[in-house]
Amino acid sequence: MATTTVTDDSFQADVLDSDKPVLVDFWAEWCGPCKMIAPALEEISEELGDKVTIAKMDIMENTETPGKMGVQSIPLLVLFKNGEAVSQKLGAAPKGQLKEWIESEL
Repeated sequence: MATTTVTDDSFQADVLDSDKPVLVDFWAEWCGPCKMIAPALEEISEELGDKVTIAKMDIMENTETPGKMGVQSIPLLVLFKNGEAVSQKLGAAPKGQLKEWIESEL
């Protein structure tokens, strides 16, 4: 299961109304650290796909949701459960650390 792309229009349905936890990666094309963690997030999505949905939101194409969430720096990973942001992690990290953080929050 690969990562999902979410937009301002789909955020409510894909993230807030999801019946399982959703990790949203707020990123942008020009962001080097965002590109560094993208392959790790793809792999984590394959490994934990039944427990969590990993979604990506391009903050340059979608400005409404990041604005509401107060996203100021990227990459910003925000974990949502039952429509609530329950945890977040700012900046790039190795795959092992990312996976450990996600699993500890599920």
